[in-house]
Amino acid sequence: MASNMDREMILADFQACTGIENIDEAITLLEQNNWDLVAAINGVIPQENGILRSDYGGEPISGPAFDPASHPAPAPAPAPSSSSAFRPVMPSRQIVERQPRMLDFRVEYRDRNVDVVLEDSCTVGEIKQILENELQIPVSKMLLKGWKTGDVEDSTVLKSLHLPKNNSLYVLTPDLPPPSSSSHAGPFSALQESLNQNFMLIITHREVQREYNLNFSGSSTIQEVKRNVYDLTSIPVRHQLWEGWPTSATDDSMCLAESGLSYPCHRLTVGRRSSPAQTREQSEEQSTDVHMVSDSDGDDFEDASEFGVDDGEVFGMASSALRKSPMMPENAENEGDALLQFTAEFSSRYGDCHPVFFIGSLEATFQEAFYVKARDRKLLAVYLHHDESVLTNVFCSQMLCAESIVSYLSQNFITWAWDLTKDANRARFLTMCNRHFGSVVAQTIRTQKTDQFPLFLIIMGKRSSNEVLNVIQGNTTVDELMMRLMAAMEIFTAQQQEDIKDEDEREARENVKREQDEAYRLSLEADRAKREAHEREMAEQFRLEQIRKEQEEEREAIRLSLEQALPPEPKEENAEPVSKLRIRTPSGEFLERRFLASNKLQIVFDFVASKGFPWDEFKLLSTFPRRDGISFILWLQLPYIQLQL
Repeated sequence: MASNMDREMILADFQACTGIENIDEAITLLEQNNWDLVAAINGVIPQENGILRSDYGGEPISGPAFDPASHPAPAPAPAPSSSSAFRPVMPSRQIVERQPRMLDFRVEYRDRNVDVVLEDSCTVGEIKQILENELQIPVSKMLLKGWKTGDVEDSTVLKSLHLPKNNSLYVLTPDLPPPSSSSHAGPFSALQESLNQNFMLIITHREVQREYNLNFSGSSTIQEVKRNVYDLTSIPVRHQLWEGWPTSATDDSMCLAESGLSYPCHRLTVGRRSSPAQTREQSEEQSTDVHMVSDSDGDDFEDASEFGVDDGEVFGMASSALRKSPMMPENAENEGDALLQFTAEFSSRYGDCHPVFFIGSLEATFQEAFYVKARDRKLLAVYLHHDESVLTNVFCSQMLCAESIVSYLSQNFITWAWDLTKDANRARFLTMCNRHFGSVVAQTIRTQKTDQFPLFLIIMGKRSSNEVLNVIQGNTTVDELMMRLMAAMEIFTAQQQEDIKDEDEREARENVKREQDEAYRLSLEADRAKREAHEREMAEQFRLEQIRKEQEEEREAIRLSLEQALPPEPKEENAEPVSKLRIRTPSGEFLERRFLASNKLQIVFDFVASKGFPWDEFKLLSTFPRRDGISFILWLQLPYIQLQL
């Protein structure tokens, strides 16, 4: 876009070529052609049929060629002080034969849009005839509105209106009743329907003679309209002076549907309310020659503040960056703190209905959006703000804060934001962008001009990389923005289904492996339990065997000691009486020995114990009856010993 100095040169050349002395009119015509000097001149000086405007603003001079003899040459306009490549051109050199110039019209009527394409040699009445066939509305009942020059007659030739190539008009039918669907509805139903309708407000900024076409829903309030106009014109709400509001619009909290606005379009005018001191100064200024701009040899432009506007409004540039606190601090150490300030400032400017911005670093945003299960992943939307762009306020208030956009982003996206107004923040984001998205994306953002902002980056996490699906510039509409978001969502959904399938297959394989590992672990534990049980059993057997051996050794030692302690067995022929005892064991064997009659009974017990039958485990029983008094039999039984004589 041309700089201020270039625009001054273009404006001077345009006035010199066209003879238009009104600065506001010249600026408006140049803005309609995006400051393209040749296109603006061709739009003002029709050349299709050899018709030129006079430098004196009189009647057109018609004819195939310019004849100096019959028409004196007009006095040339004063040359500008700047050395421009364009100079006042003689009409005889401007006459060229060209193809007919085509004009595009988009005509809105209630909920319909009709596109009309005509040559600029046609009349306004021919447009109405085409609309009569399309809309089935008689020409006599039709009011065609939206002309920048005000109301025009049906016989007016389009060429004389000096229209740009693309134009927006609307049709009013005050003499026709509303549609039948609403004519029989009650007051509540009619109001409910109006709340769902969209009103186009054609708002003219009086000081700069610039029009804004803004769409608002019927539920929007008058206060919201005035706040949006404040963003566009830099006129605070308390200083706004309005014309065109219906008499019923008495409260700023009233919604548009009940304010009495004309549907579908309504024209309003706004200006800056002047204080009494400013009014006196302006009245004094109006008494002087306000056209001294074109006659000055030094400065080509006076200070625009003398006319009640600033330089930004003269050239259609927003001055919001000069009057608002920054969206984000410069050189912020913590990205989370910077995003907190961004969210707070965004809410204060555009209201609480806006996307939920993720508070945290860009890396943390990736973790939230991409590095989760495939079913929980979302697209990442990165909003890049720039306060010096003329598109920022309209994009934020009309598109980014639209309820449909906010709802769709909340359901399907993780939204992160950054402010590129400050050079330090811009460089910081480009470094992050180069690290995470690659040099190509970083270079694309680096080469974007200020007026192409804000930007909306749609990013999808794809395996080990991050892919930028779309870069949406600020010069878009709500429908186009929604369409591009949905297109990105379709691509993401297809990729997400593949990722879910791969993830499910991977989880199935991991589950099988996990089950195999668990079965192997249980098998090892069972084997180890068996081995430990066997080892415990062997140890117990060994312990019992040791005890048994010790007991046997102890018993054997006792037996030997008793055997050694026994008195010698007496012989049969002995001087003392001898008794011979015969003892039967539990196994049926017999033990025999002779004892002296004088021996104690303990010696019998010791003898039995010396043969392996201790008296604490066995008992002695005598047979009955005895055959003689010398020999008798004792029975040995387990486990209790009782001696009976």
